Amino acid sequence: MGSLHGGLTSSLIDSMGSLALSSKGLWMTGVSTDISVTFVRGAMVGEEVTIKGEVVGQGKTLAYTRVDIFNSDNGKLLAYGSHTKYIAQALKSDKNIKISDDGETEL
Repeated sequence: MGSLHGGLTSSLIDSMGSLALSSKGLWMTGVSTDISVTFVRGAMVGEEVTIKGEVVGQGKTLAYTRVDIFNSDNGKLLAYGSHTKYIAQALKSDKNIKISDDGETEL
C-alpha cells in the first residue's frame, strides 16, 4: 500500500464539494445525488496534496461542484471529480447567510 487510498480520495471529493457549496452561504449543503471521481496518478505516503473545490453551477434544486486534487510540490493532477447535490431544502434554511461574490464579506 503506502499510497492515498481511492476511497479516501472519493471522500475528499465529497467533502470538498460540500465545503465549496457552503462557501456560498448555505448552512446545510443538501444531499448527494451523484459523485464521480477520476484517478489520474497516485500519491505516496508523505506527499502533500492541494485540493481545490468550486461550485460550477447552482439552481433552485441542484448544485454542481468540481474538485481537483494536486501534488503540492510539482502541481501534477492526482484526481478530479464532480459532485451533484440536491439543495432545494437547504436553500430554505434560516441559518443561510449571504456572501459577496468574491467570498470575502458577509452581506
